[in-house]
Amino acid sequence: MAILEIITHPNDVLTTKCKEVKVFDKKLAALLDDMYDTMVAADGIGLAAPQIGETIQVAIVDLGEGQEVIEMINPEVVEIGGSEIEVEGCLSFPDIYGEVERPFYVKVEAQDRDGALYELEAEDYEARAILHEIDHLQGVLFTSKIIRYIDLEELENAEEEEA
Repeated sequence: MAILEIITHPNDVLTTKCKEVKVFDKKLAALLDDMYDTMVAADGIGLAAPQIGETIQVAIVDLGEGQEVIEMINPEVVEIGGSEIEVEGCLSFPDIYGEVERPFYVKVEAQDRDGALYELEAEDYEARAILHEIDHLQGVLFTSKIIRYIDLEELENAEEEEA
């Protein structure tokens, strides 16, 4: 397993629509493992393949909290509901944060590392993270959805108030 370099903006790979994964093999499993190690090392909660230079439909989300890591291959959003505005950041945009409106609820169909189809439902912050990573696979960056940029000091003050 390896820590990979995270590609930062500007880079064309971040705005490239990713290709469908058709081969589910040890190479894909190793990529997913490396993506997880890379995400953890970067203190992230999600990572999409284009962020490490791979233009394939692979993304992971891990909110911690004792939940299993969500591995999404060829994910498709099949249902959304509600709406909320929250602050987001992105490993490909260090120190940039902004308020983004996203659905509160999402239902996704995807494949796991072995190619098996599964369905996933998520709400709130988990839904936000999943949708953020799926956007990456479509070449859509969170900065295109920011309603209002948040500076680091404002973000730190808000986190202190919540603690």
